[in-house]
Amino acid sequence: MALQAMYSGVSGLQAESQALSVVGDNIANSETVGFKSQRAVFEDVLGHSILAGSASSLPGSGVQIGTVQQMFTEGSLQNTGVSTDLALNGDGFFVVKGNVDGVSSNFYTRAGQFNLDSTGTLVNPNGLKVQGYTANPDGTYQAALSDVKAPTAALPAKETANISIVANLDSTAAVPALPFDAQNPANTANSPPISMSVYDSLGNAHTVDVYMAKTADNTWDYHAIMSGADANPPVAGNVEVGTGTLNFTTGGALNSVTTTTPITLNFGGGATAGQTVALNFGTSIAAGGTGLDGMTQFAGATNVSSQSQDGYASGNFTGVSVDGQGVVTGLYTNGQKIPMAQLAVASFQDDQGLGRAGQNLWIETRDSGTAAMGTAGTGNRGAVSSGALESSNVDLATEFVGLIQHQRSFTANSKTITTADQMMQDLLNIKQG
Repeated sequence: MALQAMYSGVSGLQAESQALSVVGDNIANSETVGFKSQRAVFEDVLGHSILAGSASSLPGSGVQIGTVQQMFTEGSLQNTGVSTDLALNGDGFFVVKGNVDGVSSNFYTRAGQFNLDSTGTLVNPNGLKVQGYTANPDGTYQAALSDVKAPTAALPAKETANISIVANLDSTAAVPALPFDAQNPANTANSPPISMSVYDSLGNAHTVDVYMAKTADNTWDYHAIMSGADANPPVAGNVEVGTGTLNFTTGGALNSVTTTTPITLNFGGGATAGQTVALNFGTSIAAGGTGLDGMTQFAGATNVSSQSQDGYASGNFTGVSVDGQGVVTGLYTNGQKIPMAQLAVASFQDDQGLGRAGQNLWIETRDSGTAAMGTAGTGNRGAVSSGALESSNVDLATEFVGLIQHQRSFTANSKTITTADQMMQDLLNIKQG
């Protein structure tokens, strides 16, 4: 029995040494972004079959480390201010793809230290490519995973195709004494112009002014004019490029819109000829709306609430931003923000079954189950925090207490060995006596 006790003590020394390695690994990674601490799970060892009838009366044969359990509690988020530093506020893993130690596969990480490489691809510090769903031109996203990549080339110019105006026209205004004159709009219209920058196909900005002239109660004409110097060929004075009529109800709502002359623009300098622009004054009652979401006619000074157009000049790529749903948006010098992809977020049936792959990465295993791909904020997946990183979840105070415990246990097991050795020595002394 003394020999068995000695081997039990040896098993304790081995187990505590392994447990100490786990604690050391935790402490060493206390500053590793996205690191998840581990703990050693001790198991007793039997020196006999559990089917034996007298098993309960026999001593065990020591201890062993059954498994090293990963602790997937969330670490605190630390703000960095870097737009490509990302953290998951909740469950899930970012997906990266590449080769690690000769294995080419998808890998999973909580460490969001990403950056754009020379090709515009979003990568981690080891060059593995972040995976997501590429944006389609219509605003939807592709179903298959692919590398998240920013189009770093200059954004082409977009010619203006739509203008929207939200304003109120003064119902008490008088009808101008003279009919509208494009060469004298200030004295033949009821209000200052609604000026808009309109872009041609090359990205050149031109000014188009929309004047409102009352023609009768609840009836207004609009006149779109531009400088003749911008026309092709150039002419003196102003050029009227579009007209129409707005009719309002007695309650001030937009009842109908009639386009007399569609806005057609001919700019020089090699731009597309015959550029057409649609004017949106809101959804009239005749078109199935309320007539209150755009142009209205109430008593009070004429006032423009908002105006917009959908064209822009060309712009150079400056970087990306990422929102809480993981949508990666390209930013350009012309102020445009173009969605380019949505980050993939993986979840697993059993996070603790994931295999550590080094480099702050995990790989799926039979125990973890197959990765369920989705996007941030769906299912049980967390939201994305941009400009932040998830800290290691190692608690140094807990780890230091663990060091003391393992040291004491190691010493106690060594005492078991020395005591058993002394007993065997005493037995040998009896023979010598």
